[in-house]
This record gives sequence, C-alpha cells and structure tokens, in this order.
Amino acid sequence: MTTIYDFTAETLDGAPAPLSDHKGKVVLVVNTASKCGFTPQYAGLEALFKKYRDRGFVVLGFPCNQFGAQEPGDAEEIASFCSLTYHVDFPMMRKVDVNGPAAHPLYVWLKGQKKGVLGTQGIKWNFTKFLVDRQGHVAHRFAPTIDPKALQGAIEALL
Repeated sequence: MTTIYDFTAETLDGAPAPLSDHKGKVVLVVNTASKCGFTPQYAGLEALFKKYRDRGFVVLGFPCNQFGAQEPGDAEEIASFCSLTYHVDFPMMRKVDVNGPAAHPLYVWLKGQKKGVLGTQGIKWNFTKFLVDRQGHVAHRFAPTIDPKALQGAIEALL
C-alpha cells in the first residue's frame, strides 16, 4: 500500500527531500502562494509547527502558481518572502503543480486518498491542507478557508 513515505520532493534550494525522512510524524501538506488572500495562513501554519514539532509534527509547504498566478516568484524569492514576512521555519519545497497532467505525484496520490467537496479530486485553491497520520496515510483534507488554528484538535488526535 502506498503511503506518503513513498514520495520525494525537492526543497526550495533544489535538494532531494524524501518524505520518508518524516516517517513516524504527523504531516500537514499545504499548497501555498505568496500573493493570495489566504497567504496570512503562513503565520498560523508556523504557529502549529512550533507548537507541535517536538511531539512529532511537521508542516510541508508546496508553493503552487496554478491559482490566479499567485506564486509567480522563483525559489529564492519564495524563500525570502516566507522567511522575512512570516518567519517560516517549516520545510518549504520547490514550486509544483497540484492539478493537471504535470501535477506532482504526491498531489495525485493525496487527491485520490481524500476527495474534496462533493467527491471532487481537484485542488480548488491555494492553502488546501492534507493531514497525514504517523503511518503515512491521509487522515483529513481541509479546504483553503479553514484557518490553521482550527486544525489543532485533528492534529492532537493523531499525535
């Protein structure tokens, strides 16, 4: 059976990032954007990361430019924005597609594991969140409108 640990991404600086490095952790995967109405959620995501990381929790940010071209920057610009504006310390990956023929394999898998509204698979907008349990299985999918703070109960239940 496939788990999140079967996938690899790349960090913003281009280094391989096997998701198996997070084996045994609760993982929150989020497609992000720097120029979106939901961009302030970076602060909430960072707060969750700081609150729970010592208990085995990690947030993985995947910048995506597929929604309103709201992530136009290159890797260096994204890293600078996240660091300077929101003091993001959780791992940020290279920009990916989350829908369509060029969608990152992780997102193809995530969408197949937990469908969206009315059973749709596609990601509808930036800051869609997938919460993965310690065994690497998708436990929850949260819409972009869900504030990160509202995820605390679901995170704690998996920790």
